[in-house]
Amino acid sequence: MPFGIVLFGDVVASRATRGASNWLRTLRDELDEVYRGERVAGFEFTQGDELQGLLLPSADPLEAIVRASLRADRLPMRWVIVAGRVEQGTGPATQRSGPAFLAARELASTARRQRDSLLMRTGNPDMDDLLEGVAPVLGRLLGELTARQREVARLLLVEGLTQAAAATRLSVKAPTISVAAERARVRDIGRLRNATLKIFRMGVERVAG
Repeated sequence: MPFGIVLFGDVVASRATRGASNWLRTLRDELDEVYRGERVAGFEFTQGDELQGLLLPSADPLEAIVRASLRADRLPMRWVIVAGRVEQGTGPATQRSGPAFLAARELASTARRQRDSLLMRTGNPDMDDLLEGVAPVLGRLLGELTARQREVARLLLVEGLTQAAAATRLSVKAPTISVAAERARVRDIGRLRNATLKIFRMGVERVAG
């Protein structure tokens, strides 16, 4: 049974959110392109407005969360990321199964109960204890950004622009971007994202190895 990374992204209060399915469709298409060559199965969403993906163990699952959180048309989402064994199969992630999918389903219930926007598990107790402390904080920081802060953060964190280049893109002065980035805590988000990914990959290596 192969090893992979399962992602579940659930639109919060999707029944009360107009256009959730259309939004998930555009996000699905973006992530399928971003993870081209790194996905075991294509992204797809259910009728309950839950996006599912299945990635290779070497992929960076946090890229999906950062991209979704920093979109201009962002909808609030609750994410879980689980590394583990999955059953062989074909078709999109919504048609796959295995222990990792079951674990992701259980973790999604925990996230709803605890009102956390991001939870992660690798199956390694030591790394999972660390992830329990840092992953929800990353999710909260991303979720607290204003529309303008998301715009600036996406240019810096997703597109990799410098502050000067971001200022040119938005036709504003460089100090404006500097202030927005400081208030958005872009540097802190970047550091926390890198630290969280490092912990996750250490857990994956210990379990998969």
